[in-house]
Amino acid sequence: MRVDSAAAPLVRRRRRSRWLAAVTLVVAMAGAVLPLAARAGRPCEERPVTADEVQRGMALADATARVLDRGGAQVVVLARAGQDLARYHLAWSHLGFAYRSGDGPEGHWRVVHKLNHCGTADGALYRQGLGEFFLDRPHRYEATFVVLSEAAQANLLPVLRSNAEAARLHEPRYNMLAYPWAQKYQQSNQWVIETLAAALDPLAARSPYGRPQAQAWLGVKGYEPHVLRLGALTRLGARVGMAHVAFDDHPNHKRFADRIETVTADSVLEWLVRAGLGNGPPTIVRGR
Repeated sequence: MRVDSAAAPLVRRRRRSRWLAAVTLVVAMAGAVLPLAARAGRPCEERPVTADEVQRGMALADATARVLDRGGAQVVVLARAGQDLARYHLAWSHLGFAYRSGDGPEGHWRVVHKLNHCGTADGALYRQGLGEFFLDRPHRYEATFVVLSEAAQANLLPVLRSNAEAARLHEPRYNMLAYPWAQKYQQSNQWVIETLAAALDPLAARSPYGRPQAQAWLGVKGYEPHVLRLGALTRLGARVGMAHVAFDDHPNHKRFADRIETVTADSVLEWLVRAGLGNGPPTIVRGR
């Protein structure tokens, strides 16, 4: 289910994630190709999702739901390991907000996150079940999440349940290495923290309020982006070969010093704990 930046009404609602899991598993077992046209946190690959990958993804989704249910939270920042980023000293690649879609035991977990359209420089917001979130062939079948503070959960829950509010600060121009303090592009993890800022910043109730104000709040709250050391040849190769990578929003003095700052899942998870916006350290969930 896509949440467009224009905040159009939802044309249909997802059924329960367990129903989706069963249908997806049957389709995969039958040898069908499951299209994955939007990605974040891992490269585009044109090959079918195997039955084993579906089973492992759904098992991780089920394990994550069980842990979340036991914790009693309403909103968490959830991360997956979409690709191997160990050479950059990173464990996690992609963030989203996981929230309860309803009150009480009947509520199901949904994830709102931003995905890049494969082969393009565009991105969009999606509302999915946990099963879909982990079906994107991750590098490791593990997840981690930070339970947000009570105040943050209360402020974010109505935002995540509303298309218009969730898309308030969404910028469709996608850059995987977007500079955190610029507004030309926006990558997936950047949308997460800017949306969090808009939900918590007392000034957000005033009009106008946009990405510059959200980024200013993040700076005041001590968010520090991750620094990648990328040489000129690496940057040139990435820019030529990947539509969703650009460096023209980075300050020249940092870019020419091979210092590329961007919003990573690891840096956000660490900051949430450090800034007191999370109820304790991240929880890790392991699949099989």
